[in-house]
Amino acid sequence: MAHSLIQRRREAERARVEAYELSLRHVSQRTRPPPDFETAIYEARRGFEADIVRDAEAWKPRMKTRDAARLRLAAARYLFARYPVAEHLEQIWIDGAGLGAGEIHLRKRWYIAAAGGGSLYTAGAAEWLSRKEVHAFLNPLGSVGFEAAIWQAIARSYANDPAIAMRIARTRITQTPRAQNRFWREVVRFFCAHPTTVEDMDDFHDYLADCHRRDPEYTLKGRSLISLGRQMREWHRDLDAIARIEAARRRAEAARNRARGLAASPEQIEDRWLGAAIADWSWTKSSKDRAKREEYVVVQLRTAADLVAETRGMRHCVASYATKCIAGQASIWSLRRRASGDVQRLLTIELDSRSRAVQVRGFANRPPLAEESKILERWAQARGIMML
Repeated sequence: MAHSLIQRRREAERARVEAYELSLRHVSQRTRPPPDFETAIYEARRGFEADIVRDAEAWKPRMKTRDAARLRLAAARYLFARYPVAEHLEQIWIDGAGLGAGEIHLRKRWYIAAAGGGSLYTAGAAEWLSRKEVHAFLNPLGSVGFEAAIWQAIARSYANDPAIAMRIARTRITQTPRAQNRFWREVVRFFCAHPTTVEDMDDFHDYLADCHRRDPEYTLKGRSLISLGRQMREWHRDLDAIARIEAARRRAEAARNRARGLAASPEQIEDRWLGAAIADWSWTKSSKDRAKREEYVVVQLRTAADLVAETRGMRHCVASYATKCIAGQASIWSLRRRASGDVQRLLTIELDSRSRAVQVRGFANRPPLAEESKILERWAQARGIMML
């Protein structure tokens, strides 16, 4: 009994000592490592040794921060800077996340040129900016990032109102690839001449990006905000129509797979419907002059995007036939003329499941012209189509 009591007291004492030592570990201040100046100097000078203006070994900063990014910026200022520069040029020394090696090198090069008192224009900025725009880039309005400063500078060269340039610097235009500078410069010039809100410019951004992707020569010349807005709304309606058709196609494909006992993943589902087992067709109208030769083609439309584009181009409702196409009850074809590098839509043809042309319509549902009917007869004869 006495032995048990003594043992319990010893265990209690041991527990108190351990608890006390644990509390000491919590409240005692750990020794902080000194700032790593050596690493900061190494990271700042790497790749730019020829541009150093001060002896790296002589750097003795009075800094308490242990933050590697701030130390790296301080080292860059010491090594390269003769003059202070705007914050957007210094940001690259703090954070280069998400940037490729080439872009990081370019931004550091621009910082070194500007902070060292050199010409940013001759250091590479001339590829995207005029001399006037370089000056605006070095002296931005407000606090902006690197890309925003570029586009603000471009906007300031076109707009007399600084507020317009500042709005443009807040849009998604600043996120566009620099390789597309020529096109987006035209967009900025347009919005400087036709001022609107940041929200409107961001709405236009996706539409204009798609226009440029489909046609690299697309231009805003001769357009207004009203006409551009109308075209953008049509584009959004087309996207909605494509999405509805695509959803219907995926449902139909999934249902067919279930009926066959297949468990296809979404990645395995084709991006187009099967369509009619008839090959596309082409015929070239003979002419001694090669420049005047015309080629006529009849192609099957087997995707939602193709069907909606035909609807938009021909001003009729062929997109409403998507359900029949997906079910295999019909196929839609487009007769087009190619001449001198230009493609013109002439007719839209609906074939039923027995390869009979049950509908033929031109622009705005007009009937086919005599010359077009002759070409259709050639196609029908070549592909075994029955014209009704």
